[in-house]
Parts: sequence; C-alpha cells; structure tokens
Amino acid sequence: MKLSVRQKESNPWAEKDKAIYMEVIELPIDGVIDLHTFKPSEVKPLIKDYIEACLKKKIYEVKIIHGKGTGTLRKIVHSVVSRLPEIVSFRLASEDSGGWGATIVRLQKLQQDK
Repeated sequence: MKLSVRQKESNPWAEKDKAIYMEVIELPIDGVIDLHTFKPSEVKPLIKDYIEACLKKKIYEVKIIHGKGTGTLRKIVHSVVSRLPEIVSFRLASEDSGGWGATIVRLQKLQQDK
C-alpha cells in the first residue's frame, strides 16, 4: 500500500497564470515519513492521510522526520498530532533515532485490532 500525495511544483516554462502544476508522489506506508521534501502548507493533510494509512496497515508507531532547522515543521507536526483522536501520545525521538529532528507518534489500535 502506498499513499499518493499531490505536491505543488513551479513550472518555469509555463505561462505566468499557469505556473503551478501538481506532481503525484507515492509514499511507502512503513511507519516512517520524511517531510523534508514537502512545503509547510502541504504537511497538515499529509500527516492526517499518512496516519490513516498506517492504521489501515496496523502500524501503531510512526516516526515523522521533520528535521531540526528552525522548528517550523516540528511545530506544525505537533500541532496536527495533538488534535487527532487516533493519537495516544507523541514525543521527540531519542538521540539515536533523530533527536529533536523527528517525532515518534503512538497510534490508538482500532477496536477490531485489540
């Protein structure tokens, strides 16, 4: 199972009013998602869709790699996961798993999986 994500890209050869097109990217659903290639505006729906896909595959721990940088992506990730009912808990990763450049999210098992 893979998650298809539409990512906006700028097309320098397009006319000015047609300068944006969509590229579909398939992400493997393996419990680890790297957000480095995504814009902050794309992250919110992506996280929700990825978590839903993980639950369908009975993956209950997800590592979201947001990078260390300025903390913008980390703040967005924490804001999104703190509001999702299927999240049991989340924390920054241990030093050997990315430290403050990644967040570990524990998901609530579905009723039929308990």
